[in-house]
Amino acid sequence: MVRKSRAVALAITLAACGGGSDGTQGPPPNPDSTLGPGVSLGGRRPFPDDNPWNTPVDLMPVDSNSGALIASIGVNGAFHPDFGANWNGGPFGIPYIVVDSSTPLVPVTFQYDDESDPGPYPIPGNAPIEGGKNSSGDRHVLVVDRDNWMLYELFAAYKKGSGWKAGAGAVFDLSSNVLRPAGWTSADAAGLPIFPGLARYDEVVEQGEIRHALRFTASQTRRAYVAPARHYASDLTDPDLPPMGMRVRLKAGFDQAGYPPQAQVILTALKTYGMILADNGSNWYLSGAPDPRWDDDQLNTLKQLRGGDFEVVQMGPVTTD
Repeated sequence: MVRKSRAVALAITLAACGGGSDGTQGPPPNPDSTLGPGVSLGGRRPFPDDNPWNTPVDLMPVDSNSGALIASIGVNGAFHPDFGANWNGGPFGIPYIVVDSSTPLVPVTFQYDDESDPGPYPIPGNAPIEGGKNSSGDRHVLVVDRDNWMLYELFAAYKKGSGWKAGAGAVFDLSSNVLRPAGWTSADAAGLPIFPGLARYDEVVEQGEIRHALRFTASQTRRAYVAPARHYASDLTDPDLPPMGMRVRLKAGFDQAGYPPQAQVILTALKTYGMILADNGSNWYLSGAPDPRWDDDQLNTLKQLRGGDFEVVQMGPVTTD
């Protein structure tokens, strides 16, 4: 049985750290390499085709409470891509690193070990940390093992001797649809993987298509979650507040003509796959991976979107316990 007091404490910590990036993200990606920070997956998509992240929602019904849920996040609130090529002197967003099966396993200790997957993890010493090594933010570390097709994620990660220490950690088999235990967090407040919900340069520019849902944050959430989320991060019970795991999509009638190419790819994904509420943070902040090749002028056109341009996809059962 998960002790909710610890789960809520972790949720408060996650919320306190959320809401934006604050610095450079480690070494720039090398487009000629298949290993390292920010490299291309060559079109390979995490999780099976029928996984919730990979399921189109453009034809699904609108949730009956969509209007109130959108209003709670902000009908007139501006959409914000929380990633790009240059902020405070460098690329910003949530970084990741691709490793192979030869990467040594290292020990990881957790503050919240009752909801963390135990180590060791294949995390190299040069793994980029969200916000940079001196960050006081979420400090996520994401590692994709391309050979074993596994994902390792840490929250509040710090290098410690030959290994790492972190607030929480989670391991995901990218060839499986298995979810975390009910009530468990992950490196994200909703108990979801982070990496599959990022907008990445290799998809947007190299592939010209995002084939999965994206990840976003809201400042106030409900003490509840819906699948595929497994954890809530709030004590608020208002049914008009969004539960973790809620999915929204850009309305089909939104006119995306005139937007530049990088924005067009993201807008199409928002209509087809939508985005999943995964953490407490700034309203309507969309997560992505840093890359010096992003065109920030193109990405910034997405700031013209408003909350009212979105609608909530019909939700399944809501878990409140």
